[in-house]
Amino acid sequence: MPVLFTLLGIAVLAGAFLFLVWPAVRRHPDRENVLDGRLIAHRGLHDLREGEPENSLPAFKRAAEEGLAIENDIHLTKDGRVVVFHDDTLDRMCGVAGKPEEKTLSELKELTLAGTGERIPTLDECLEVVNGRVPLLVEFKVSGGNEAALCEAAEKIFAGYAGKYMIQSFYPKIVAWYRKNRPEIMRGQLATVVKGSKFPVCLLPTLVGNVVARPDFVSFDHTHERYFSRRLTKLLGAFPVGWTFRSPDEIRTHRKHFRTFIFENMEPAEALEALKTGQPGCQPRDVNDGKK
Repeated sequence: MPVLFTLLGIAVLAGAFLFLVWPAVRRHPDRENVLDGRLIAHRGLHDLREGEPENSLPAFKRAAEEGLAIENDIHLTKDGRVVVFHDDTLDRMCGVAGKPEEKTLSELKELTLAGTGERIPTLDECLEVVNGRVPLLVEFKVSGGNEAALCEAAEKIFAGYAGKYMIQSFYPKIVAWYRKNRPEIMRGQLATVVKGSKFPVCLLPTLVGNVVARPDFVSFDHTHERYFSRRLTKLLGAFPVGWTFRSPDEIRTHRKHFRTFIFENMEPAEALEALKTGQPGCQPRDVNDGKK
């Protein structure tokens, strides 16, 4: 009898665990039509040597002209504007202290990116440059519990945009907001290892949020391909996106574990060739299929 109760307890715990981490049951059509085999330019196709810093309008323009999908990041400013910027603080890219959320748009526009003449763009400016030519994968950055405000502000902008876009975030509340309010938009949960942890299921702090978010895809740090949580969510139906690939060898080595590849520091043709010649996996999409 004790053994029976033990087995029953294990079964209940396993069932509860699966319920928490299960992704979306649906199969969003954009998984195959937009994501499958896709190379995505991380923060645009940037090259600081050419005066094109990450998450800048020239980096977005170049990626769109190359027919590459674009990954970018958004924050909400102090005065409620949506800007495209990655870091939680301004010091690395702008050389000043503070967070984007602590500044107004006009204050942010006074700053330059990485010593170039480029400024932090708004989401409106980004969309104007891309103009629907290629898909966008937009990562939502949260500060001080502003999840709903950021989603609402971004969606007011996207409402007038005819191009294809998808969203992702490390914050399950963002993904859950889209599940509730814009279910037609493909949504993804970002996942990575908890800093300093060596436990094989340490991707779970974000993945347990799947119970409310039910993401269409899970976007993993590609170096964590062997983690149990990545394998499990893929087995349960989550479309596997990998980030950030920074060399052809990384793409070749990890190709079989992912179906979408967020990359940087490579020319598009170089990345595509690595995808074609790597380990068996997805069928790569021509980088020019979105070019107009």
